[in-house]
Amino acid sequence: MIKTIIEQRRRSLGGGLHVGRVLPFAKQRMVGPFIFFDHMGPLDILPGVGAEFDVLPHPHIGLSTVTYLFSGNVMHRDSLGYEQAIRPQEVNWMTAGRGITHSERFEHGRMHGDHLHGIQAWVALPAEQEEISPSFTHHSGLDLPQWDHDGVIGQLIAGSAYGLTAGAETHSPLFYAHLEMAAGATAEIPSGYEERAFYIATGAVEFGGTRYESGKMLVLGSAASRVRAVEHSRVMVLGGDSVGERYIYWNFVSSSSDRLAQAVSDWKAGKMKLPDADDTQFIPLPDEPMPRLQASR
Repeated sequence: MIKTIIEQRRRSLGGGLHVGRVLPFAKQRMVGPFIFFDHMGPLDILPGVGAEFDVLPHPHIGLSTVTYLFSGNVMHRDSLGYEQAIRPQEVNWMTAGRGITHSERFEHGRMHGDHLHGIQAWVALPAEQEEISPSFTHHSGLDLPQWDHDGVIGQLIAGSAYGLTAGAETHSPLFYAHLEMAAGATAEIPSGYEERAFYIATGAVEFGGTRYESGKMLVLGSAASRVRAVEHSRVMVLGGDSVGERYIYWNFVSSSSDRLAQAVSDWKAGKMKLPDADDTQFIPLPDEPMPRLQASR
């Protein structure tokens, strides 16, 4: 059963970088602990592109960011001192906890040209772990189990599904996987979790007898379900158990509106440390005043 169908909405991140925003959505703010889901690209980056294309240092609290690329190269730098390029079929998993700042720069594309295509997701932390120490890990190879069966090449990005477990430390039950599906192939959507969804990054699929094109996320009920590729398709499957209501403003996520307001105040006051290797620029708070917050669930 389909609970909700979400169509990506185009959003500008500034400097010519546009994304397809999927979560949060007015009628479906979260899927399990996933509170944010952006489809980046596909986008050609020409050699010599200006630095205004980059995502400048900015802050987070209360969440983990999950960056996963189909193609391209993005350089991550953060306030813990990590400097790590993210490449296709690798994972940068950054847990903000009580606070972290980071930048994402397209240095490889500026030098050589590039084709950017990928997904950035945010996973809300359980309330009791929202203020843990920030951390960063990079994962590739055996940390991201792969399989190839009946026209489906899969890679587990995070959590547990398909009898496998990925290497990143997660803080609540969840799953997140990338499926490359040949035309006519079918794949199971993992069960055993409170909330599930799949997103069609490229191609087209059939679900419940209806065809769905790329750019759509289908949020599902708990019943066992399978999806069939109508043509070669790239599908992301995700979900998990609910972590409860969350407030979200700009780059901050929290179960407490007061904590969110404190993070805003700290960033405005310059109290959140910038990355040592990237501390001359940053993204200011949005010009508009902090809105009346509404909990996401």
